[in-house]
Amino acid sequence: MGNLSESELRGRLQGVGQEHLVQFWGELDGGARAELSRQIAAVDFEQIANLFSQGAGGCDWAAMARRATPPPAMRLAERQRGGGKFSAADAKKRGVEALRAGKVGVLLVAGGQGSRLGFEHPKGMYEIGPTSKASLLQIHFEKALAAARRYGAAVPIYMMTSPVTHDEQTEFLREHKRFGLPEDDVVLFCQGTMPAVDAKSGKLLLADKGSLFLSPDGHGGTVAALAASGAIAHMRRRGIEHLFYLQVDNPLTPICDAEFIGYHLLANSELTSMAVPKQTPQDRVGVFAMIDGQMQVIEYSDLPEDVAAESEASGSLKFWAGSIAVHVFGVAFLERALALKNALPFHIARKKVPFVDASGSVVQPKEPNALKFERFIFDLLPHAKNPLVVEFEECEVFAPLKNAPGAERDTHEYVQRHIVEQHRRWLEAAGTRVAEGASVEISPLWALDAEGVASRADRPAGLNRDTYLRA
Repeated sequence: MGNLSESELRGRLQGVGQEHLVQFWGELDGGARAELSRQIAAVDFEQIANLFSQGAGGCDWAAMARRATPPPAMRLAERQRGGGKFSAADAKKRGVEALRAGKVGVLLVAGGQGSRLGFEHPKGMYEIGPTSKASLLQIHFEKALAAARRYGAAVPIYMMTSPVTHDEQTEFLREHKRFGLPEDDVVLFCQGTMPAVDAKSGKLLLADKGSLFLSPDGHGGTVAALAASGAIAHMRRRGIEHLFYLQVDNPLTPICDAEFIGYHLLANSELTSMAVPKQTPQDRVGVFAMIDGQMQVIEYSDLPEDVAAESEASGSLKFWAGSIAVHVFGVAFLERALALKNALPFHIARKKVPFVDASGSVVQPKEPNALKFERFIFDLLPHAKNPLVVEFEECEVFAPLKNAPGAERDTHEYVQRHIVEQHRRWLEAAGTRVAEGASVEISPLWALDAEGVASRADRPAGLNRDTYLRA
């Protein structure tokens, strides 16, 4: 549509009731006109009309939650005592085999900005290391590199950016030489966008006179973006069969945990998810559940209070399995999902969206005025064969950076405290005394996990201060 004349462009838009998008055409220069035409050409107006007709409604989650049952899971207590369908030792062995064979890659979702943190850059560039000031990206990349060194096989990273973060993150990784990863082990690809529409009329909103208001289409857009970018073709070339999925804001993610991967393989699962136990019914985290024979995630806002409070005979919560957005996907499953119509439906949310009105003025709404459309990666769960949940201790795997200082949790201080406490536990378990109040941080390149620290303890002078503290 970018090559259409003004009259042709207006005719197309008039046919779908969106001719207001070019009302400021006469004020735009050639470059701005070309960009606006490109944006309009990318819009599926029939899809937008169908989504608008659905409104913000959708599933009756309350009714679905009341007929839900707990998910198939490897509970932590079972794993620790050697019970369950698969032993921890067998799972770890199987995971190590896959890693050594070079069949595992990392899928890192890093499209977000750090605006809520007062950081006007991509969130992955935020410095979170307690002593090193290492960025979130550095921590994740070094974990992948440490895993590659441990298992003697490459662990490529497929990193999804967004239109507003792609260029800056690309340059950041170039400047830092991808934190040691070879060039062919890092594939950046950009997620798609969706326009926002006026909640009353369904008309697309303009961010300025020459641009639609576009926002990322959610982490569920990962699957389509992987294919469109050529990343899946890269996986085929490299022999990658499984992807360890995480979001950039969680530096505690145990990237390429062999036992976790092993359960996925032993269960012949297409999608295996990490979970942490909810401590109270009010915990603000989605839960895994089986609904009509399919695995689903019920968001905390959709889980009725009485259902959230249900307990088992043991007294533990019935719906205990909190989702932390860490998964293992089969690559073949992702390819199959691409062929499934509406495998990842759009979720519709009412939001406050600033826009340019008919007079050309920018309006800052005080109440939600628009509908935004996003896809969520966990909507793949109902389509996966043999889905499985694996329970981990929250303190070992989950401390996301989401909130500005002053919030109860998930702040800069909260995350750093959990990093220090985890690394202190690893050192003390290996027999090293850590001074009270000492801020310790272990580089992934020195020890990837508690096992790595323990192996250092077996070496002469393996735990001297200079080797394990980041400076």
